[in-house]
Amino acid sequence: MTKMYEEQNHKHENRFQYKQRNMWTGILFGLGVVAFIDEVIFHQLLHWHHFYDKSTAAIGLVSDGLFHAFSFFATIGSAFLLADLHRKHGFWLKRWLGGIFLGAGIFQLYDGIIQHKFMKLHQIRYHVDILPYDVVWNILAALLIVIGVVLLLQTNQKGR
Repeated sequence: MTKMYEEQNHKHENRFQYKQRNMWTGILFGLGVVAFIDEVIFHQLLHWHHFYDKSTAAIGLVSDGLFHAFSFFATIGSAFLLADLHRKHGFWLKRWLGGIFLGAGIFQLYDGIIQHKFMKLHQIRYHVDILPYDVVWNILAALLIVIGVVLLLQTNQKGR
């Protein structure tokens, strides 16, 4: 029993030292995963929009490719940082999950407000009443942010 406790304690002994890195690794992973899901579901499978819809379909496909590359590099970059955290015995699951939720929500809210409405790069769908889609998209984003912030706040105190 004591040996198991020591191993568990050693495994996470540096998590407070690397708490910011746990959060940022999670944020990067959350950005990458949500961008990947958006790209695959809404761009490729449903064909609802491209990343950039203000030009030809060919340019839209190129913009989707660049967007997909972003999601890939963000996710892989996060995996390298995560491996480094494990090597340094600094991984903190709850804080990393908080970062994932926060990153996913920030990406989605940025996409829904900045790219959809201010920059008008694309919309979720075309030729339909867009309001219900926008409401669901942005409420889901806000919910992800709240979950991420709560998890991060819970890990700001030692002993949690």
